[in-house]
Amino acid sequence: MDVNEQKIPLWRQLQAVAAVLLAIRSGVSGTAALADVAADLRPGVQALTFHVLRSLGRAEALRQLLASRTPPPPADALLCTALALAWRAEDAPYEVFTLVNQAVEAAKRSAATQPQASFINACLRRFLRERDALVASTDKKPVAMWNHPKWWIDRLQKEWPDRWQAILTANNRHAPMTLRVNARRSAVLPYLQTLKDAGLSAVAAGPFGVTLAEPKPVQDLPGFADGVVSVQDAAAQLAAPLLLSGLPSNGALHVLDACAAPGGKTAHLLEIADCRVTALDVDPARCERIHQTLQRLDLQAQVLAADAADTSAWWDGQLFDAILLDAPCSASGIVRRHPDVRWLRRESDIAQLAMIQARLLKALWALLKPGGRLLYCTCSIFRAEGEDQIQTFLAHNTQAVLLPSPGHLMPLNGANGDAVPDNPACDHDGFYYALLEKRAA
Repeated sequence: MDVNEQKIPLWRQLQAVAAVLLAIRSGVSGTAALADVAADLRPGVQALTFHVLRSLGRAEALRQLLASRTPPPPADALLCTALALAWRAEDAPYEVFTLVNQAVEAAKRSAATQPQASFINACLRRFLRERDALVASTDKKPVAMWNHPKWWIDRLQKEWPDRWQAILTANNRHAPMTLRVNARRSAVLPYLQTLKDAGLSAVAAGPFGVTLAEPKPVQDLPGFADGVVSVQDAAAQLAAPLLLSGLPSNGALHVLDACAAPGGKTAHLLEIADCRVTALDVDPARCERIHQTLQRLDLQAQVLAADAADTSAWWDGQLFDAILLDAPCSASGIVRRHPDVRWLRRESDIAQLAMIQARLLKALWALLKPGGRLLYCTCSIFRAEGEDQIQTFLAHNTQAVLLPSPGHLMPLNGANGDAVPDNPACDHDGFYYALLEKRAA
């Protein structure tokens, strides 16, 4: 941990982490829960929360051994927080005895957990005495081993029998910080030199991207405030060039970016081609994020707050040359960046999301010119939201032709993954891409 964070008592941070975990367990996203944390606490609490979420399956298995009955939710959240941080000493962010002592202190200093402080103390002291045996007894439990819900593990085993372990392993690692270089302002090689001159190490990641050796606050990145670079994963950077490849870039193209917030792909389209872009998002607040993104990059698009599938509410009747549908999905491909997703999702969500995706595909396909292209993508590794979705669509739409497409990209770190161009380390998020062309009737 950063030495500056040591100025804040650890027990306060643990209280805040437990509160975030409690919120996530009640269905609140990690992003929203962390936004409620005091600004001075937030950086340290976020780092600890991510650590907890990546070990929550193990922590819950240990808690089941230590307590015959589940304690009240606030106490359980604090106890699981401590166990997740302390169960493996070599990965613990603080010395294990310190974590235990501070967790007990956190329990004593909160009205929500003070009645269970002695119980939490007893559980954690037993954990210290019997740690090796307790951990060993949880090793055979898949949820403890892989730190994902059982249904998630089972689904991956069925859909990716040769790769499920590598996917889960990658999901529990830290994601890199990858930037997209604004092609209107610079290029990868010159920007790599700019970073080097600033004392920052990075490597190329595709034709527009660079991956930093260590994450940095965006305000510390050369040129960020001036729109030279944006934060965007290497897999997400494939969308704009894949959709526009082979299409004229003479300014006549009219492109729809459906489900566009926060505007990264909208901006990329405008950075690499002279085209008119209409960007939609159902949430007006998220549309404001699109405006902010475009303003920083000095780009312009028509931004509309509307349900993309309710075309009668926003469409002017003019067919589009190209459509980017980055459909709402389970986000199962980005759990490295959002480790709360695995604990928020339910298995029933996948079928519900697939129905939304199918509805969007059907509605937007009707808005595409003959000869035009629609790029369907999701940040999901589940087939129902990718390959199965597109095969069903093709079976019911004889005008649709599947062009060469990446298909499912897996969140694998290492040479056994699905490399994006010039990024052989495969350090990218999980994604699905299908590029469809519309034949003339």
